[in-house]
Amino acid sequence: MSLTYIEAIHQAQKELLAESPDVFIYGQDVGQFGGAFKATRGLSDEFPGRVVDSPISEDAMAGMVIGAAVEGARPILEMQFADFSSVAFNQIVNQAATHYYRTGVQVPLTVRLPSGGTPGSGPFHSQNMESLYAHYPGLIVVTPATVADAYGMLKEAVMMDNPVMFCEHKFLYNWLRAEELKKNALPIGQARIVRSGKHATVVTYSAMVHEAVKAAEMLSNDGWEIEVVDLRSVKPIDLDTIMASVSRTGRLLALGESYPWGGVTAEVVSRVVAEGFHLLDAAPMRLNSKDTPVPYHPDLWAAHRPTPESIVVSLKHLLRL
Repeated sequence: MSLTYIEAIHQAQKELLAESPDVFIYGQDVGQFGGAFKATRGLSDEFPGRVVDSPISEDAMAGMVIGAAVEGARPILEMQFADFSSVAFNQIVNQAATHYYRTGVQVPLTVRLPSGGTPGSGPFHSQNMESLYAHYPGLIVVTPATVADAYGMLKEAVMMDNPVMFCEHKFLYNWLRAEELKKNALPIGQARIVRSGKHATVVTYSAMVHEAVKAAEMLSNDGWEIEVVDLRSVKPIDLDTIMASVSRTGRLLALGESYPWGGVTAEVVSRVVAEGFHLLDAAPMRLNSKDTPVPYHPDLWAAHRPTPESIVVSLKHLLRL
């Protein structure tokens, strides 16, 4: 039986609760309501007292689970939307991220961030926060693009002793399916080659992996072989896999759905230029969403973010077609 991306997250949480008494889930409406996207549906009945509704205060929510993690629990904090985590920014970056370095006490906390845009979601429910959190030492930032990674990386994240920002993409929740769930063949911090190629490399992550593959398929009709690298996590970042791919293709397009200024794509390009300039046959390129708040109207949203068509345009420019 196949599972969707959101069902894989549900299954991972169910198994984590069953496997470890230290795990509990905390967040707004995660109990009887089952969460904003039903990622915790039925779990409060199956695990009484361990799937707990929080007040509507992200700052208080984060402070509570950080304290619980310091005392030995392994909490999973569900933010209803990644955007709302900015209310808890102080707790996450000034407390959770630094606590081990200040005290020697680990903070095994996982924060689930429903990320990215969907048609009609608007500027308060569509943001990608991974670049922001990746800026801070002490935080691990993962960005699963597949059903298998949504399941496997969540299980791995909760068992880690460091705080993990788990950026799950809402656009993938219900349409992306897989036939089986299995433990990760690759650990957090290691990228994967989604599609092999020799003419250009696209380095991307999260939902943009699927858009990049579609663009590569469109260009394959003209004989161009585009390699697609899924970062899987943006902190740590797998520079070795990126460099190996660029060494094969000589061209780089860094692709992301988040805003362009100071983002993951900028980091990828700067790392490659600084450490692998000799590998490049052309100036590297970036493609992100527009540098504006995310628009509400579905047509404007579609124009705001990269699409297979806009990725093809960028790749053709990179290939100098």
